Amino acid sequence: MSRLRPSRRSAVAPFLAMDALREARALERAGRQIVHMELGEPGAPAPRLVRAAAEAALREGRLGYGEAMGDPRLRKRIAAHYAARYGVELPPDRIIVTTGSSGGFMLALLAAFDAGARIAVTAPGYPAYANILSSLGIEPVPLEVGDKTRFAPTAAMLEAAHREKRLDGALFMSPANPTGAVTEKEELARICAFCDEAGIVFISDEIYHGLEYGAPAETALRFTQNAIVVNSFSKYYAMTGWRLGWLVAPEGLMRPLERLQQSLAICAPTISQAAALAAFDATDELEENRAAYARNRALLLDRLPAIGLDKFAPPDGAFYIYADVSAFTADSMDFCKRLLVEAGVAATPGLDFDPGRGAATIRLSYAGAEADVAEGAARLGAWLAAQPRR
Repeated sequence: MSRLRPSRRSAVAPFLAMDALREARALERAGRQIVHMELGEPGAPAPRLVRAAAEAALREGRLGYGEAMGDPRLRKRIAAHYAARYGVELPPDRIIVTTGSSGGFMLALLAAFDAGARIAVTAPGYPAYANILSSLGIEPVPLEVGDKTRFAPTAAMLEAAHREKRLDGALFMSPANPTGAVTEKEELARICAFCDEAGIVFISDEIYHGLEYGAPAETALRFTQNAIVVNSFSKYYAMTGWRLGWLVAPEGLMRPLERLQQSLAICAPTISQAAALAAFDATDELEENRAAYARNRALLLDRLPAIGLDKFAPPDGAFYIYADVSAFTADSMDFCKRLLVEAGVAATPGLDFDPGRGAATIRLSYAGAEADVAEGAARLGAWLAAQPRR
C-alpha cells in the first residue's frame, strides 16, 4: 500500500465539464453518437493563416526556448491590437505571453497575492477560478449574481462585500462563462474606480472578447492602468490546443511575472507564438466563425422556450446558454447524466459553476457545428417531452 498522500491543496472540486467530456467519449468509444454541448471549444479549427505560419516555422527547423516574456514581435502585435480595437495605447513591455489563460492566472495570482488573500468571484462563474485560488491558499469570495444585475457583477456588490470583510482582489469575466453576460461599460468603469480607491487588485478576464452579439465588451484598460488583464488565443481565435494566452499588467508586476515564468514554464510554446502572429490577420475567417455562433445562438433562443426552457441568463456574448431546468429537476448532475445516456447529448450541470444554486441549471455550449447544435436541440426537446414536470 502506497504511503503517498495527496496534498491538501490538491483537494479541489472536479471540473464537471471535463468529467462530462470523459463520459461522453467513453460512450462514443462504445459506438454511440454523441452531440457535444458540454465544452466551450470552438467547432472550427485554427484559422488557415495560423496553420500556415506554424507549418512555416516547422520548415525553418529548430524551435528552441523563447524569451520568458514572449516573442517581442508577438508582444508588439498584441499592443497594436489594443490600439486598433479599444483605442488604448499600450507599451509592449507591459505584456507577457503565457501558456494559455490558465498559465496567465497562475502567474498573476502568484505575483499579486500571498496565501490568505481574499478574492471576489461571481457565482455562477468559471469553476477553475475557485479551484486555482484554493490550491494557492487564496480564499475565493463568491458574489451571487442573477436577474437583478443581468448576471453581471456590480461595483455596489463588490463594495458591500469589501465592507463586510476586506477583499484583496476581484476576478471577473466579461463576456462571462457560463452565462454569456457582458458587464456594461459604465459598470465596468465603476468597478475599476472602486478597486483603485479601495486598493483592491482587479483581474479582468477578457478571454471571450470578440464573441459578442450586441454591444462589444470593453477592456478594463480603458478605465484603469492598475488592472491585470487576462486574454487568450483559445476562444475567438479558435486556438484552444495551442495553449497560448497573454497578460497585461502594471509595470511594477512585470519583473515578478518574468521571474515566475522563468521557473514555472520557461516560456510559452515557441511554435504557438510563431503561429499566433498570423492570428490578427485572419479577421475574415474569424468573423465567419462568430457569425456561425450567432446563428447557433439564434436557433437555441428560438427553440429552447418551445421545449420548456424559457428561463436563461442573457447570452450577450461567448457561446453558452445558462438555462434554468428547475421545472424538470432539482439535481442538475442527475439531469445531465440521464440526458447523456438516454438522449446522447452532453451538457454541463450548473453545479460546476454555482455550488449553491446550480442544481437547478445547466450550461449548453453552442460553439459546435450548426448541424450538431440543431441536432442537440432536437434531441433535447424530444427527451424533455418525455420527462415529468415538477
